[in-house]
Amino acid sequence: MTERATIFALSSGMPPAAIAIVRISGSLAAMAVKSMAGKLPLPRRASVRTLRHPTTGEHLDRALVLWFPGPDTATGEDLAELHLHGGRAVVQAVISALAGQDGMREALPGEYTRRAFENGRIDLSEAEGLADLLFAETEAQRRSAIAMAEGYFSRRVAQWQTDILGISALVEAELDFSDEDDVSGSAEEKVAEALGRIVAEIEGELLRPTAERLRDGVRVVLAGPPNAGKSTLLNALVGRDAAIVSPIAGTTRDRIEVPVAIGGFPFLVTDTAGLRDKSGDEIEGIGIDLARRAMVEGDIVLWLGPPELCPQDLVDRLIRIETKSDLPGERAYPESDISLSALTGEGMSVLQKMLVERAQTLLPRDGEYALNKRQRVALTQLKHELAMGMKTSDYLAVAEHLRVARAALDAVTGRASTEDMLNTLFGSFCIGK
Repeated sequence: MTERATIFALSSGMPPAAIAIVRISGSLAAMAVKSMAGKLPLPRRASVRTLRHPTTGEHLDRALVLWFPGPDTATGEDLAELHLHGGRAVVQAVISALAGQDGMREALPGEYTRRAFENGRIDLSEAEGLADLLFAETEAQRRSAIAMAEGYFSRRVAQWQTDILGISALVEAELDFSDEDDVSGSAEEKVAEALGRIVAEIEGELLRPTAERLRDGVRVVLAGPPNAGKSTLLNALVGRDAAIVSPIAGTTRDRIEVPVAIGGFPFLVTDTAGLRDKSGDEIEGIGIDLARRAMVEGDIVLWLGPPELCPQDLVDRLIRIETKSDLPGERAYPESDISLSALTGEGMSVLQKMLVERAQTLLPRDGEYALNKRQRVALTQLKHELAMGMKTSDYLAVAEHLRVARAALDAVTGRASTEDMLNTLFGSFCIGK
C-alpha cells in the first residue's frame, strides 16, 4: 500500500499579515521540520528556530516551530506548525521549500479536516458543525455551529449507539441461549422499555430547529396590497435601497430576497408583488402568484394593509403593520399589531424587537445545535426502526430492526457516508483547514 502523502498549507489569512501559520500533517512532518529547522522541538512547546532551505541552506526566516506527535493531534497524524513572519515573500519561500521535498504536496481544500474525520478524531456531524462555523455570519449561527462542532450532538448519538448495542446483545442472548439455565426468561418488556426511551429522545431531537433555517435565515415575507409601503419597509429593514420604491401600483413584480442580521439573528426578508384581484398584466399576475406562495413558505409574514384582508390561515405567523404613521390624521387600522414609518424610523425598533422575539422561538437557543436535513433523515429512519422493533415480540424481527437502526446511526456519524457526499462537504472548506 502506498504511503499517504504528507500535506502542507498556509492555515492563516492571506499575507501580508503580522504572522503566517503553515501547517504540516503526515508521516514526513518530522523529516520536513528537521530538514529546515535542524531538529524537532519538544512536543507541544514553542521553540524559536532559524528556517533554512533544505537543499541550498539559504536563510528563509526566523520562526516559531511547534511539534505535535500523532495520533493525539487535530488530524490524527504527526503535525507541525511554522509560525512565520507574514510577508508574501517569506510565506512563498517556505511553501516552495516544502514543495520541493519528496512525498509532500500542498493540501486540498478541507483536507486537514477530512483526515481528522478519517482518523477518527471527529465524526461527520462535528465536521459539518465546523463547516457551519467557518461560514457563520451571525451570533446565532456561530453559537449553534460551535455546539455541533464541539460534539454535543455526537455524544448523544454515541450514547444511543451504546444503548442499542446493549439491547441487541440482550435480544441475541434470548435468541441463542434462552433454553439454558443461566439465561433469564423473556426480556420482551425490558427491550420495549429501552426502545421506547430512545424513541422519545429521538422525537425530542427532531423537534429542534432546522440547520437550513439557521443557515439561510428566518424567512420574513412582506405582503399586502399595492402601494402599502412594502418596498420602503424592506429597504429600511436591510439598511439599503434593495427594492425600487415608486407610487406606481405594481412596481414590484418578482420576489426580492435580501439577507440581513437583526439582533444577532439571521433573516431573509422577501418583498413581494402587491396583492389585488385584477392585475395590470400577465407578468404582474405571475408576481402575485409568487407572492402568495412566498406567504405560505414564510416563517413570519408582515402584513401591510387592512387587517381584515390578511389571510386568516396564516394568523399564527402574521404581524399586522400599519405603515406611514408619519402622515397626519388618525390611525386607519387601530387593530394592527404595530404602527410605524419606514421613512422616519418611527416604530422600526419595535418591529425589530418583535422579529427577534419570533426568531428566538424558531432558532436554537444559546448552547443548542440545529440538525441538518441529512441528520434528520437518518434520525427519522432510526426512530422508525426502533418503533417497529417495539411492536413485535418476534426476536428475529427485533434483531433485524436493530441492525438497520445501527446502520442509520452509522449514517449520522459518517461511517456509512458516500464518497461523493464527503467530497462535497470537505470541498467547501478553505485550503489549510
